[in-house]
Amino acid sequence: MKRGIINLNPSQLLILVFAVFISLGTILLKLPFATTESIRWIDALFTATSAMTVTGLVVVDTGTAYTLFGEIVIASLIQVGGLGIMSFAVLIYMMLGKKIGIKERLVVQQALNQTSLGGVIQLVKNLFIFSIIIEFIAMAFLSVRWVPELGWGKGLYNSFFHAISAFNNAGFALWPDSLMGYVGDPVVNIVITFLFIIGGIGFTVLSDLWYKKEFKKMSLHSKMMVVGTFVINIVAMLIIFVLEYSNPNTLGGLNSIGEKLWASYFQAVTPRTAGFNTLDIAGLEESTIFLFLLLMFIGAGSASTGGGIKLTTFLVILFSVITFLKGKENIVLGRRSISLTVVLRSLAISTIALFFICFAIFILNITEDAPFLMVVFEVISAFGTVGLSMGLTGSLTFIGKFVIIFIMFVGKLGPLTLAFSLANPEKAKVKYPNEEILTG
Repeated sequence: MKRGIINLNPSQLLILVFAVFISLGTILLKLPFATTESIRWIDALFTATSAMTVTGLVVVDTGTAYTLFGEIVIASLIQVGGLGIMSFAVLIYMMLGKKIGIKERLVVQQALNQTSLGGVIQLVKNLFIFSIIIEFIAMAFLSVRWVPELGWGKGLYNSFFHAISAFNNAGFALWPDSLMGYVGDPVVNIVITFLFIIGGIGFTVLSDLWYKKEFKKMSLHSKMMVVGTFVINIVAMLIIFVLEYSNPNTLGGLNSIGEKLWASYFQAVTPRTAGFNTLDIAGLEESTIFLFLLLMFIGAGSASTGGGIKLTTFLVILFSVITFLKGKENIVLGRRSISLTVVLRSLAISTIALFFICFAIFILNITEDAPFLMVVFEVISAFGTVGLSMGLTGSLTFIGKFVIIFIMFVGKLGPLTLAFSLANPEKAKVKYPNEEILTG
């Protein structure tokens, strides 16, 4: 048995470890003292998977269905899933003074989506230090808002839970309506969005920002993430503000222009795998829902707590198309060329992702009694590990829950990780002549 585990490739080992932790979380959440009332095994599995994959979709209300123990289990799964199981394993190894071999480094490289082994252990160290500091600072700021309202015990606990949930892009909230009660609250809006934007931009980018200081000295990946995140968030905010301004179910029902701006900003950044909401998602215009679908599919950054195909993957494909239309052969960004390998990997990620999404939509359209748009939204939200829903999650059938569990699992680990776990890629030893194929 030991030999079999050792012979697993990094992708297979990562999947196995994730499955083990989800199973453990399911058992803990099914314990009598973890819930206020008995829940089914499928619901415990769904919650454990949603927490471990930092998605945030829930079939039972987190704040009322689970006891303090159950909520702490959920928060622990979120932290482990968000920062990475193998990152915790490396930390334990270092604390025990054990040497971290090439096998462990390969798995950490796979878990953090790094292109090389160099610096992965230092990245893990920085990741933990930064995460703990940020979460405690955020907890302090949220406490200033929630302690006066909820009291010391509940105020501190809510601040602690939501700081972990937000930084790890999980979207789990202790209120049934998420954060709709704080739609115009500056403190909650700023702290929560800051947490999931920082968590979703990617740990390699944060490390680059910390050490390089100056933007021009940063890597091309970091520059693409910083500029891309800023542009896509601002554009999304303006579009949502315009589309929803007169909608009585969303912005139209708010009293002041300030609340409308806060709500537009929050809803613009939350589809990037965060999962919190301050407006009723089901009440959004269909055009806004379509924008959400695009944002959720794109997702956050590589080596982040978020999901989706990743922003850089989307940008590489976009610039590939622009380069082709211009009649050029090489993709050049910031005086740097993008290799064909990166382009092919981006296309593979997007294609496999679309395959899984289409498969899930097809099955749910058979098993669920729900509008097509609602089904599509649920599936893409699960794949992007976003956690937003138009109201379908709670009424999913048994098969529907299993499909969403699987899609959340794929979305967190990444479609390529799953593909590599099943395949055994080998470099071709023979090169064949080229031949043109008609396309378009």
